[in-house]
Amino acid sequence: MSNPLEYSKNTLMDYLDTEPLDIEICDVTLRDGEQTPGVAFIRAEKMALASKLDSIGVEIIEAGFPVVSHAEKIIVKDISNMGLDAKTCCLARSIIGDVDDAIDCDVDFVSIFIAMSDLHLKYKYHKSCEEMTRCAMETIEHAKDHGLGVRFAAEDATRTSIDTLKKAFIMAEDYKVDYVSIADTIGILNPSTTSYLVNEIKKVVHTPICIHCHDDLGMATANTLAAAEAGAKQLHTTVNGIGERAGNAALEEVLVALRIQYGIDRYDVSKLLNLSRMVEDYSRVRTAVNKAIVGRNAFRHESGIHVAAILEQPRTYELYNPEMIGGQRNLVVGKHTGTKALKSIINDMGYTLEMDEFCNLIDKVKTCTEAKRGVSRNRLEDMIREVKLHDI
Repeated sequence: MSNPLEYSKNTLMDYLDTEPLDIEICDVTLRDGEQTPGVAFIRAEKMALASKLDSIGVEIIEAGFPVVSHAEKIIVKDISNMGLDAKTCCLARSIIGDVDDAIDCDVDFVSIFIAMSDLHLKYKYHKSCEEMTRCAMETIEHAKDHGLGVRFAAEDATRTSIDTLKKAFIMAEDYKVDYVSIADTIGILNPSTTSYLVNEIKKVVHTPICIHCHDDLGMATANTLAAAEAGAKQLHTTVNGIGERAGNAALEEVLVALRIQYGIDRYDVSKLLNLSRMVEDYSRVRTAVNKAIVGRNAFRHESGIHVAAILEQPRTYELYNPEMIGGQRNLVVGKHTGTKALKSIINDMGYTLEMDEFCNLIDKVKTCTEAKRGVSRNRLEDMIREVKLHDI
């Protein structure tokens, strides 16, 4: 039996002359993920998710936004005191009171943010960039004076002039922040522009860089990996990619890509499917069936040509074994199922058919699926009994 962690190596990676990635994961499911419209996690759910994220090896968990409510503040504090290996973080506006709430929550880090894009300054803050930057630095100083780690985050960074970002990040570095964070708040980046932006910031800032990508153009995971290649250290994710609008970079996609394409195997990806189903259950947001890694079709095969090859060697049509992420393979009976695949499926079910019975069964399957009716295991068993009774 093959190793369940074995996967097909992407031989193109052999030709890339890249340094090993120096990265860490900050999962923001409990904060940004909860900002999905209609989603609200209760205390027990947040704590269960924090525990699972910790067991996977995520380095930092963003536990929430304490200023949202008194209940939220209590939950953030409870998560901070769970004794996790992961460090805890929470969000704060550039307001002293927000940082005081973070201090009360016993978090390790606080993420202090402002937007500096012309749009946000004009229509949200109604203040100048200089005024907002001054507020941010005063808030950072307050947090550092009270022993908190600080991430200075530029909201809507990808619609802010690069010169403005550089000046703000240099100033934050002077205030001894632990991270500077690029937030692609409206998901406008692509991998090339992501790489360019990270490299530009690296020219003037020596503080570790974070990347926070949204998925409005469907490129959040690709942009996150491009940022890592360019030297970003902290990668932000949410489970199942949930979050505002089109969501965020998906934790499961980022971790599996890091393992397969970059050889980073310190995360326990065998728990990803279970974690994904927990988030589905708690959030009531179903993942698409064709969702990468955790979608219900990710290891489901119907095409006869594919199934026949998989029966010989699964790696013919699977990049990695489903067991790697805690899943299993599912061979499906449908319109495109071939004879070899169908024989294997019915044998696994414990049935043996004569040739004429088998031909009758294939006809029934084709007729059923062409009428757009699914063939479940129970329905297939009914069909098998029908063809056997027909021949008695």
